[in-house]
Amino acid sequence: MLFRRLLDFISPRCCVVCGRRLAPDTEVLCSSCQLRLPRTNFHLSPLDNPMARLFWAIIPVERVAAFIYYSPGSEVAKAVYDLKYHDRPDIGETLGRMMAAELLPSGFFDGIDRLVPLPLAPKRERQRGYNQSRQLAVGVSEVTGLPVSDDIVCRTVFSGSQTQLSRRDRQANVANVFQLRDDANLRGRHVLLIDDVVTTGATVTACARELLKVDGVRISVLSFGFTKD
Repeated sequence: MLFRRLLDFISPRCCVVCGRRLAPDTEVLCSSCQLRLPRTNFHLSPLDNPMARLFWAIIPVERVAAFIYYSPGSEVAKAVYDLKYHDRPDIGETLGRMMAAELLPSGFFDGIDRLVPLPLAPKRERQRGYNQSRQLAVGVSEVTGLPVSDDIVCRTVFSGSQTQLSRRDRQANVANVFQLRDDANLRGRHVLLIDDVVTTGATVTACARELLKVDGVRISVLSFGFTKD
């Protein structure tokens, strides 16, 4: 703690949301901004919530939750933007630990065998330097002790930004972009897919369909943010 205080004196760390100086015992978000996060509490009803309903009658899911409601241009959106575009992988790990710590007492992670982050296309990951969903998964793993498996499924192509696409167009845009690499460690397992922000669920659905080719695999979904209509 003394070393952290010395570093903070030399090079103060600032909250990625409000810009205020961070206390020695906080990371990425100050205490005030952490308290103001627009939590969804979806984990308290993991089979029937607005995000879970995206997958009803499309893919079988065990549990579905998002930590916060996400709105482009909101205060907390800056944290996600910095994670994805400003070379801040540490933000992902911190947010992953934060949401895992809050969801853990509810039993949301009970019975999960492994964490599978939504993969990026190789070119996209090279440009960014890391996969933001994997950084979230690493944070979740640090709290839960669950292993991260990022070599089971890959994304073969980058299909372009989906920001301006309708739900139907998003589904078509990501169809067949995922490929199963190795199913040896998935048979009969319960997998938690982890993404940064879910809007229509099209990307998660496409990845889950590839994983569901494995005998006995069960799928749950966790994202940091969920975009309301």
